[in-house]
Amino acid sequence: MTLDCISLIIAIIIFGGWWLQWIIHVTAIIYGRIKLHRKLSAPPDFQFPGVSILKPLTGVDPNLYANLETFFHLLYPKYEILFCIEEETDPAVMIVKSLLNKYPNVECSLFVGGALKTTVNPKINNLMQGYIMAKHELILISDSGLKMKEDTLQEMVINLKENVGLVHQLPFVSDRSGFAAVLEKVYFGTQHSKIYLLANMVGVNCVTGMSCLFRKSVVEQSGGFESLGIYLAEDYYLSQICFYNCSCNSGWKVKVSTQPALQNSGTYSIGTFQNRMIRWIKLRSFLVPMTIIMEPLSEWLLLGLISSWAVCRLFMWSPIAFFLVHTLIWFLLDYTLLLTIQGCNLPFSRIDFVAGWLFRECTSLLLMLRAHTVRTLTWRSRQYIIGRHTIGEEIRKVHDWTAV
Repeated sequence: MTLDCISLIIAIIIFGGWWLQWIIHVTAIIYGRIKLHRKLSAPPDFQFPGVSILKPLTGVDPNLYANLETFFHLLYPKYEILFCIEEETDPAVMIVKSLLNKYPNVECSLFVGGALKTTVNPKINNLMQGYIMAKHELILISDSGLKMKEDTLQEMVINLKENVGLVHQLPFVSDRSGFAAVLEKVYFGTQHSKIYLLANMVGVNCVTGMSCLFRKSVVEQSGGFESLGIYLAEDYYLSQICFYNCSCNSGWKVKVSTQPALQNSGTYSIGTFQNRMIRWIKLRSFLVPMTIIMEPLSEWLLLGLISSWAVCRLFMWSPIAFFLVHTLIWFLLDYTLLLTIQGCNLPFSRIDFVAGWLFRECTSLLLMLRAHTVRTLTWRSRQYIIGRHTIGEEIRKVHDWTAV
């Protein structure tokens, strides 16, 4: 086979991949408009079961008190909040005690100290005492940086039908000020939500554990909550339990909630965001190695450059004109998708969106390169060496509550 034939085949494959990205883009927008921000109503005879809410806490940020307080105002008939803190010296203890005194009529408990000293995953270790003491069959794991609307828990429970084992929320960001806030909202409302929505539409495991409601019995039938402690990507394996059970004809399914999860950490910056992305990229590469190749090819810049060469090779089109058209369409679809995820007007201007969009798109490949060239993984105040299936080994821990 000649070099000319090889280049022709490569160009055809690239051009086909370019069209596939547009299908993914448009499908995510359509599915998001159908799925998100819908008001669900329970059947007249529906009995809302009790829910145990597990809140893992580490350190304090400026919005922690306000975020936690939203869970005391949920419009739900029967729930308990189980706050789980690893160490007594953690300043989050005082925040929780203040809320417990302020809302004595809300059923709450505070657990201090991890129950699994040998586990590598600090979140599972932190939550284990609360999980053991949970009174209800339905468990909601909700990260400390989230704030919740009054009807969100009710909506998630309605989604948890008889054949559903887990309901999770699409990660998104609440309205905050500053360029770092714009950057986070742009990422979670475009590139991340595009893949997240499509994966959940076709039934691929793409679940983040920041807010997920599941049946305790399903987890117990598959090794128990403690078994997740060997993995750093415990959310993937938690949802995999339901996917595996579904494939074994037990009938369990995984559904995404109609309301996105509102991340509202009071401590945020460009550096914090980028470190988080590096950690997520690294974990994804160990879970699905093909993402090392596929993720860069799904980004606007690299896909646009190689597609411009491909159309020049196939049709003798101007690569510059093609790249400009490619950029314009990609930009407009991303903006439409972000508006779909937001569900209302954006808290920033179109100029802010352009700046945030360009910054994220132009730095994404660099973050992927950094993620794949460093073996260690940093998670809050801990550092790990990561291995196959995200089984890790902790190599460093720093007690710096202002850094978490």
